[in-house]
Amino acid sequence: MYLKAPTGCDKYIPYIEKITLGIIAAMDVLVVGSGGREHALAWKLKQSPRIGKLYIAPGNGGTSTLGENVPIGQMEFEKLAQFAQEKKVGLTVVGPDDPLVGGIVDVFKARGLRIWGPSREAAQIEGSKAFSKQFMHEAKIPTAEFAVFSNAALALAHVRVKGAPIVIKASGLSLGKGVYVCRDLTEAERAITEIMVERVHNDAGNEVVIEEYLDGPEISIHALTDGYSHILFPASQDHKPIGDGDVGENTGGMGTIAPVPWVTPEMMSSVEGQIVTPTFEALKKNGIQFQGLLYPGLKVTLGGLEVLEYNARFGDPETQVYMRLLKTDLLDLLEASVDGTIDALRTKIEWHRGFAANIVIASGGYPGEYKKELPITGIEDAEKVEGVVTFHAGTKIENGQVVTAGGRVLGVSAIGGTLKQALDRAYEAVGEIYFEGMYFRRDIGAKSLSA
Repeated sequence: MYLKAPTGCDKYIPYIEKITLGIIAAMDVLVVGSGGREHALAWKLKQSPRIGKLYIAPGNGGTSTLGENVPIGQMEFEKLAQFAQEKKVGLTVVGPDDPLVGGIVDVFKARGLRIWGPSREAAQIEGSKAFSKQFMHEAKIPTAEFAVFSNAALALAHVRVKGAPIVIKASGLSLGKGVYVCRDLTEAERAITEIMVERVHNDAGNEVVIEEYLDGPEISIHALTDGYSHILFPASQDHKPIGDGDVGENTGGMGTIAPVPWVTPEMMSSVEGQIVTPTFEALKKNGIQFQGLLYPGLKVTLGGLEVLEYNARFGDPETQVYMRLLKTDLLDLLEASVDGTIDALRTKIEWHRGFAANIVIASGGYPGEYKKELPITGIEDAEKVEGVVTFHAGTKIENGQVVTAGGRVLGVSAIGGTLKQALDRAYEAVGEIYFEGMYFRRDIGAKSLSA
């Protein structure tokens, strides 16, 4: 049964699903994860007029202000599914890569529970770089020349033949830290030793992917799909290395901007035609239905676009800028992805004008060892800066005090009419925050400002 929408609307609203006695039916939602991405998703979901109770498992110090933090780990699939069943959760939203690659979606669907994210089979496109590179090769998706090794001695022999610069990647999941851009053979040999011999990334180092080095800027592409149609988000740009000027070790991401001012509509058309659509078509050809968010990281080279890697979920810290710019109800988009109705929203998704920036504040020593439980001050003052929202990542509340609990601690986001305005506001707000040893890059977005 359908109820005609008010005059001026061009659609019909399913009566049973959306309307109860003339009032929009509330939906309880569970967000799985504990980082800045999950705080940003919860922040945006909270704004939906259809949101009921909001649960975050396990959440962090910031998510506790939006809903109820649930003390269940993101890899405790059966416990999470049982919780969702008992609480009659209408939709579960999975943020991190580990539970997706581990099969949380399959566990929930086996119980008849609605969950957003790709299946375990589909998520292997991120879970194994060896798999994804072979997939790209077979599907003729542009990517760097590569070789895969499970033996350290053979990997070392290969890099000595190929020379440097060269890129060494742990094949499995490693929190964004398993990619080594090696400028000389000494660095390459050290990377292979760390990954395959010292096992600094644990089982992620069972295999390594060795790639040719590609020169050029990187962009992050996000495509929301229901397995049939997709919606392409504006391009964003993460800054992975720990140090200013893109030097030092790789991290999970030290800051993001969106949209990227030098990425033209013509370039985005090429991204869709050469990368996104062929990827979805190749997945279908292989019998894999991908529902959720596909995030290819691209390198823009003089020879054209090249895929560095695939991710099977929202990026972090890309999510933080997307949620600041997204005007459309996020719950509507995620439900459409689950229910197979993305096509109806393709022309209706709206974005706020202007730009967003997100500056990550990290613990001193990250991505190596760092202290925890350090008191954080100034968050409230930071959010008094116009256009600023602070997203928590590695935080928790102890005796009413926000303290550090991870490597990437906070993401200070800001919006502005220009990229410079967004960045200026974000950095002004960063200056209000303090904890012992805090570190942040001071050049996020600088290359795009000078482009």
